[in-house]
Order: sequence, then structure tokens, then C-alpha cells
Amino acid sequence: MRNRNRSHSSSDQEIGRTPLLCLDVSKTEPPPSYFRCPISLEVMRSPVSLCTGVTYDRSSIQRWLDSGNTTCPATMQTLPSTDLVPNLTLRRLIHLWSSSTFSSDQHLPPLSDLARALSDPTVDEAYKFSLLSSDALRPSTLASLFDSHETHELAVTLISLLLSLDLVDAGRKRSLITALLSDLDATTSGIVSVLKGGPDHSTSRVAAARVLEMLIAETKMVIAEKPDLMTELVRLIGESDPESVDAGLRCLMGIIGAGRRARTDIVRMGVVPALTKVMEREGDGIPAPVVARAMRVLELATGCGEGRAAICAEAERCVAAVVGMMMKVGNEGSEAAVAVLWSVCCAGGGDRRAREAAAATKGGLTKILMVMQGDCSPSARKMAGDLLRVFRGNDRSSMGASGYDSKTLHVMPF
Repeated sequence: MRNRNRSHSSSDQEIGRTPLLCLDVSKTEPPPSYFRCPISLEVMRSPVSLCTGVTYDRSSIQRWLDSGNTTCPATMQTLPSTDLVPNLTLRRLIHLWSSSTFSSDQHLPPLSDLARALSDPTVDEAYKFSLLSSDALRPSTLASLFDSHETHELAVTLISLLLSLDLVDAGRKRSLITALLSDLDATTSGIVSVLKGGPDHSTSRVAAARVLEMLIAETKMVIAEKPDLMTELVRLIGESDPESVDAGLRCLMGIIGAGRRARTDIVRMGVVPALTKVMEREGDGIPAPVVARAMRVLELATGCGEGRAAICAEAERCVAAVVGMMMKVGNEGSEAAVAVLWSVCCAGGGDRRAREAAAATKGGLTKILMVMQGDCSPSARKMAGDLLRVFRGNDRSSMGASGYDSKTLHVMPF
């Protein structure tokens, strides 16, 4: 472990940047006390007032009421009404304070350098702990960065970093996610603006997707109703950068599991052609684990008729890509590939275009046999058996085997 007693100046010399001692953002003007929620003591993002006249942050007072409480936390008066009235005047004042704190040239560089210092492995951990105590990194303060377009990229960079750092405890990460959820519209609007950036902003776009992945785990149903987000995620998996593709796929896996409507919406946005391109790029910059994730997203897309129709509409490319990747994506990916083929070739009688495309793919039957005779789940083995029966009447030579007996034929990997 590095010397924890090393001075800050030596750390600054190591990383070759402006000394961070002059960037002490903890000494910025503190917020007025009435900007803080009486419950969380954090600066409020969405201030709302009870009938008693006391204002709270919406997420904090909502949890209080949802817990069965019928009194005002500050006055302990019984509440004749639990209606929450937005305090727009206070919200505007908080926004002005936040903008003056974080939008000026005086403060943006310190926050940017904070992010670089916290992500730099050469900076002493004790010093990083001291940086983490800054008021500028409080959950509510970070969430407020989404209130200004100028600080959206800075917001996703810092938040993604804090959510990934082992130095940040689980409680603080939970508080940060809660702060982001307290004004989800502002948060997602900021994330969308970052995702809309071009290839020159790939690092920020990946950070935005990683923050979004955390939010999807908390409220996938709500996020699935935001078409701008899903459109940008489909665009993200079409990038050349493997890290961007993987970040987008992780988010899509969460959203597409929100239900049939989410699957249908994502399919209509062109996810099937985009996934096909990802699978076709295996060996050309996209690693096999990322392709396996694309295969699982495609499997989830077959859970709606629109998804199956989209696969069949370009069966020549999509089905060929699925068969081609079947033995390169691990057991889970292979089973996903079998499920995709079964959904378009067997379910409901199957689709002629899909069956013909699968039959025309070199080595397809051999690969299905290998999955069936390997360490696969009972459901995957049954689907593989159904696929074999479908292809009995087809040209077996085009599928890579002839005169087979699925009970006795054993294919060795090659």
C-alpha cells in the first residue's frame, strides 16, 4: 500500500496536473439552510409542501408517507391531507444557486479534476477519501448537475465514477441513486443529451449508459416509457467502439425485460438489424462476450410477435448470424441462439424464410446437434430436438450433416 502520509503536493506531482489543493470545492458557498430537506438534510431536488406549510424533498416525504405515517415530520401535526404541492419558487431559487455554483469557469475545472483524481490509480487512497468528503460530491449536489445542459457530461462522468468506486460505500451509492430518482425526468433528460453526442464523446456516452443501467435496475417500467432513451441505446450499440456497444446492450437487456410493450417499442426502433450487425462483427473488434449479450437481447426480442417478424424479415442475414455465432458465445449464448431459431422456425408452425435461411447456413445442423448433446438445459435440449425434426425434410447436406440419428450421433468439436 502506498504511503498514506504523503502530502497532497507529491500526489499532484505524480499525476502531473494542477495542484488539487487549490481546487478545494468543499469551500464553495454553502447552501441556505432552507434549501435542505428537513428529513434527508440534503439540498432538495424536487421541493414539495405539505398542508402544514413545511417543505420537503419529494422522495423523502413520499417515503415517510408510504411508511404509514400521518403526521408532518417537522411539526408532528396530524395531516388532514397528504397532498404534495410543488414549491416552484423554492425550486427556482435552488436551481439558481446550483447554476451559480457549478456553471462558472471557477468551479467546473475543480469538478473535472476531481473526477480525474478519483479515477487515477496513482493518487493515494487517503487523499481520495478526503476528496470524497467534499460538499460538491454530495448526492443531491451531483444530481443537481442534471439541471443545466452545460454540466450533463460532467454529471454522468462523476456519478458513473462514484457508483463504480470501491472507496464509496453501499449506503452512499444508494443515496446517490435515490437522489437521481427524485427527479427522474431531469436525470433521464440529461442522460439522453449525453447519449446524443457523436463518436468524439464516446467516453461520456459510456458513462451515461452505465448510470442509466443502475437506474433501470430500480425503475425499468418508467424508463421503458421514454422513447428517446431507447432510440439512443439502439444507436449506441451500432457504434464501432466495443465498450459503447456493451454499455448499450446492458441497458437494453434491462429495459426489454420490462414487458411486452417495451419489447415491441424497442423492436420498432430497429434493434433487430442493430443486433444482427453486432453479431456479424464478431472477430472484427467485437469480443465474443459482447456478442453473447447481443444474442440474449435478441432472444428477449422474440418474446413479441413484432420481434419474430423483424427477424424473419431479414432472415438471410439475422438467422445466418445466429447460426454462425452459436458455438462461439458460451453455453448461455448457445442456448439463446437455439431459443431464437426455435421461435422463428418452430413456434406456431415456424416461418418459411427463417427455416430456409437456417437450412442454407453451413454447419447449422452440426451446431444444433452439438448444443443438444452438450451441457445444456432441458428446455434448450427440447428446442434443439424440435429444430432437428423441422429439418428432417430439408436438404440435410446444406445443414452440415446427412443421415443423422440424433440419439446416437456424437459430433466432436473442431
